[in-house]
Order: sequence, then structure tokens, then C-alpha cells
Amino acid sequence: MTEENQHYGVALENRTDIGFQIKFIREQKGLSQEQLGQMMGVSRSTISKIENGKFSFSVDYLLKLSAPLNFKVTLRTNNITPAD
Repeated sequence: MTEENQHYGVALENRTDIGFQIKFIREQKGLSQEQLGQMMGVSRSTISKIENGKFSFSVDYLLKLSAPLNFKVTLRTNNITPAD
């Protein structure tokens, strides 16, 4: 992970980067994996797997994580050129 990806508001390239950011935000909020899991209705081990990039989670999980951790999921385009 690049130093740039360690900050909010940057594009994350894979689930390991996303997991790192989720862990960072969770710790900043003072939540344990157990507490976050309870808030989401999943096990502590699922949270651990997400944070370590070992769980291929869906957009639904990402949105579920966004509420208790108070972050926004945003899609952006990268230099898309209109077709002729």
C-alpha cells in the first residue's frame, strides 16, 4: 500500500487496501472487532477477515460497514472518453 492510500479520500486498489482503511477507521472510532461485528450482525472473525483482505465482501457489506464507521462509499470515473 502506498503512503497516499493511508489517507481518506483516495482510491483504494484492492480488498487489502480497503481492509486496512476499515481497520484504521474502526480503531479511530475506538471500536473492537467484536463491537463492530455486533453492530453489523456478523462475527468478530468476519471483521478480522475483512480487515486482513481475506474476505471477498460485497458492496452490501461495504455499505453495512459505512454506517457504524461513518464513511461514504463513492464511485468515480477515471478519464473515460466518450465513444464516437
